[in-house]
Amino acid sequence: MSLIDTGTAPAPAGPAQPARMSRARIYYIVIAVIFAFFIVRALLGADDLTSAGAIRAALQLAVPIGLAGLGGVWTERAGVTNIGLEGMLIVGTLFGAWAGYQWGPWSGVVVGLFAGAVVGALHAIATVVFAVDQIVSGVAINILAVGVGGVLGKVFFEGKEAASERQSPPIPDMGTWSIPGIDGPLGDLEAKHWVVLSDLAGILRGIFVGLSPLTVLAIALVPLSWLILWRTGFGLRLRSCGENPVAAETLGVNVYRTKFLAVVISGAFAGLGGVYLVTVSSGTYLEGQVGGRGFIGLAAMIFGNWTPLGTAAGALLFGYTDALRLRSDDSSVPALLAFAAVALIFLALRQMWRIYRTDGPSALLRRLSPSAVWLVAVGVFAGFVALGVSAADGWGTTGIVTLGILIAAGLGYVGVRLGRRTEAGPLTLYLPTAVVLGVLTLTGFEVPNQFVGVTPNIVTLLVLAFATQRLRMPAADGLPYRRGEGS
Repeated sequence: MSLIDTGTAPAPAGPAQPARMSRARIYYIVIAVIFAFFIVRALLGADDLTSAGAIRAALQLAVPIGLAGLGGVWTERAGVTNIGLEGMLIVGTLFGAWAGYQWGPWSGVVVGLFAGAVVGALHAIATVVFAVDQIVSGVAINILAVGVGGVLGKVFFEGKEAASERQSPPIPDMGTWSIPGIDGPLGDLEAKHWVVLSDLAGILRGIFVGLSPLTVLAIALVPLSWLILWRTGFGLRLRSCGENPVAAETLGVNVYRTKFLAVVISGAFAGLGGVYLVTVSSGTYLEGQVGGRGFIGLAAMIFGNWTPLGTAAGALLFGYTDALRLRSDDSSVPALLAFAAVALIFLALRQMWRIYRTDGPSALLRRLSPSAVWLVAVGVFAGFVALGVSAADGWGTTGIVTLGILIAAGLGYVGVRLGRRTEAGPLTLYLPTAVVLGVLTLTGFEVPNQFVGVTPNIVTLLVLAFATQRLRMPAADGLPYRRGEGS
């Protein structure tokens, strides 16, 4: 008798797992999205979206975020949560500027990287050696870095030429690298504003012309981190500490030393990100210039599913939206809204076709009903806003708009309940959101500057809200570990 055929009842089947998308299909989807983006750019004349300047600015803004996120990958893959990356970035800016203006930018790189590693070691001593709560330690480092930055800024820079306690003297430029012979031809092609060809020319020119050596180094660290973490014995041991440190210890891995080293490397990456801010992005140290990039780096890490390549993609997304905000091109944000509307319509049609093929037309109509309710809610809100504006002298704009918000919120709640009952899923939001974005684009709605200013933060929230559904963090990330638990 077979060992399998024991006569016992078969184990109950678990919940059906969603089919994994093949790598080739992912590539096709990415290429299709990029081409759709090019077409929307050409139709709306938003040439800055793929210009060399926008791409170069996006890279400059993405590198500090990416380095912080990469530091997060190293430490969280080893099972230690590090929300102190913001403080490590601050320390990197301070010491990088201090050494950079005196002995040159590359001295600033070495000193800033070392300073970040020292702060990382401080976090490692607290969390790995003394098992302090990792969140508390990270918050303490962030607060400490702000305070120490204020004090040391006064010590380092006050009284120096062209400096103050909040600003360092200018740091010498590192220079730029370019691939010879491509600037002119790519610039000519970009200036023609042809769809696809000019877009690709602008992107290539932004990547390969006028690039700082530190940008090249930061880009090289992404595949290098992947190689070390996923293709070496050390990387395997490090990741085992983040998945199951008890099992790793039983197999002879020195869990304490591995976690400690990962957190120190994480601090070094963040310190390098701080150096980049003062050396390449601004050319000087300014108090408060980090501006939450350490936290956005953590968001990029989560978006990238705790992998170096995914983290780099997330950093590019956040850097790109930030670059469009800084360049203040009036056509860029409406073009992005139009592209988002097209993408949502595509997702809605794809979902509707799947439902129609598997469950039939009646199921499709049933699952579309929550979208209809949401559309009515949006229409009611827009109608009350228009009524409030036109009748401001009568009923009062505030009262009418408030009434509209209450009615729309009630209808939205009905839509949510109906969506749950019909199991409509994301289809509930695809069509209403696409309609709203499409109407805003077609009517030439001017996006308020306040909204444009917080675009990176909104993108961060949206990305985390939608991306975290299919992500998986290391199993032992953030959990305390004691030596000898595996013996």
